[in-house]
Order: sequence, then structure tokens, then C-alpha cells
Amino acid sequence: MEVTSLTMKIGKISYWHVHAWDYTKQAQEHPDTEIAAVWDEEPSRGRQAAEQLGVPFYEHLEELLALEDIEGVIVDAPTNMHREVMLAAARAGKHIFTEKVIAPTLAEVHEIVSECERQGVKLTVSLPRLNDGYTLAVQDILNQGLLGKITYVRTRLSHNGATAGWLPEHFYSAEQCGGGALIDLGCHPMYLTRLFLGQDITGVNASFGYVTGREVEDNAVVTLQTASGAVGVVEAGFVNSHSPFAIEVHGTEGTLMYGTPEARLLLRSQLNSEYREWKEVAIPDNRESAFHQWVGHVQNDTEATDNVRTAVELTALMEASNRSVRERRTVAPGELKS
Repeated sequence: MEVTSLTMKIGKISYWHVHAWDYTKQAQEHPDTEIAAVWDEEPSRGRQAAEQLGVPFYEHLEELLALEDIEGVIVDAPTNMHREVMLAAARAGKHIFTEKVIAPTLAEVHEIVSECERQGVKLTVSLPRLNDGYTLAVQDILNQGLLGKITYVRTRLSHNGATAGWLPEHFYSAEQCGGGALIDLGCHPMYLTRLFLGQDITGVNASFGYVTGREVEDNAVVTLQTASGAVGVVEAGFVNSHSPFAIEVHGTEGTLMYGTPEARLLLRSQLNSEYREWKEVAIPDNRESAFHQWVGHVQNDTEATDNVRTAVELTALMEASNRSVRERRTVAPGELKS
């Protein structure tokens, strides 16, 4: 689909997700985009959002998608609706920016991605921590080989949304979300751990906790196995106060640590005299957001290849984690139906 104006008009698909207004703000602040229409599976919520934005509300999604001047959509619908709304958007020729995960299962993800490719639609997934400066700094250290052979990666992200009561109740719906703390907050440590391991995952073993007694987990740990023997540990929770976002990467020749608890990156390496003792590493500026990247792909007719590949694998690791808990065993991602 070709861009028809300097300003890309966007349809907002649902305000279900807690970050829906964050993406609205990004669209409002971007010089080349504007929110021009709203649809929501809960009409009252959608009408309220549309009124606040001063744009039309459409009760039926197909009406919004039929608008010729709408070039793209931002999807913040319930996770179990992602397949339905994204296939409809792709078939209508609308470019898609979506909250993670693309869908709850690998089979659904492949269907969505294939349809986007077939229709020439630009798909980009919000995986924001890939663009943060600390991630770029960690990747640079790993690319230099300063840790030697990677043996262990641990990434943790947790908050007290369930115990403090600020998460919306629908975030505890197994049907709508496809899970709890792991498939929501745990997406970020999952894709970062996989990135820092730098190799394919051969086995996934998950353990879930239910501190607040809801139908989805509010506390989760996942171990990722690799053929080399390196182990990844992913931690997420809705029930932890003052829990810093933390990264550890260990290797045969060094270690790096971030967020223990300050937002500082520390490195110690036997391969570089500058880092024989613990030393802080400078963190570069963040690169442009996934939303800005999406707009650029639409404008320049390029593809978010790395972003989509990471997002596809993220769903595979999430599906394998849920299956691991359900079947009480280690699950190989290759077992999943694609």
C-alpha cells in the first residue's frame, strides 16, 4: 500500500492494553502521523477515547478498515483477538503496529505474518527494550567477545501491579491474555535473554506461581537451554515491590551486570586490562522507538525483518513456557505446531 499523504492517518484498534494511550501519544507526537479513527471491542471505552481524541468512533471494525485514508493501525486489542483483527487489517491493506505478543501461538503468528507479506503490509511489533541504550551497550560488549564463551544469562523484570492493585482486572483473564505475568511483562526479559545468549534455544522449562490466587500466574521463572550448555533465566512477576530491572551475562572470561539495583552497567573481563576490576561502562542513547521504525518502514518501503523474526521467536518461547507448565516437562520449541 502506498502512502497517500505526508501525514499517515492511523486507526486505533482498541484501548484494552495498559500501553494503548502510550502508543496514542507516540502517534500524536510523531510529525508524520495522526490518530484519525477508533474502534474498540468495548464500545463505551472506544467512544470515550474517540471523544477525547476528537475523532470518529466506529462500532464495527470493518467500517474503520474500509476507510481509504486510513493507512495503518495500532493494535492494542486483547491478545486472543490479535489474529482476528490483524488478519482483517492486513487484508484491508493497512500497515500494522502491534503490542507484543503478535499472537498466543506460533501457528497464529505464522498465519498473521504470512498474510502481511502477501498483502504487502508493513508489520512492526513493540519490543521497546531492544532499542534501549543498555541493550545496545551489552550487545557491543558481547560482539567484542569480552566475556569469552557465554555460559549464563539472567534477565529480570517485575513490579507490584497485582499486590498494589493498579493493573486492570482483565490482565488476569487467561482467555483474553493467554497467560499472566510471563506473557505480559515477561516478554521483555524473554527476548533480551534470547538475544544475549546468541544461539538457538533447545529446551524451555517454566515454573509459575499464583501468589494472589488468580487464574493466571503472577510470578514466573523460565530456564532456557542451549546446545552449548549455556543457560538463560527469565524472571517476571506482578507481586514484587522494589524489584529492579536486572541483567546479568556471564562467560568464561568475564561478567557484566546491569541494574543491581542502580541503572549502571558494570563489566569485569580477563581479556581487557581496562576491565580487570569492576568498571562502569558508558550507556549510549536509545535508538529510535519501534513506532518510529514502523513509520519509517511504511515511508521507505522497507521491512522490519529483525523485529518480526524476534517477535515470532518470542511467541514460540511463550507458547513453549505455557506448555512446559501445563505438561510439567521441558519443551523443545521445535515441538510446536507452526
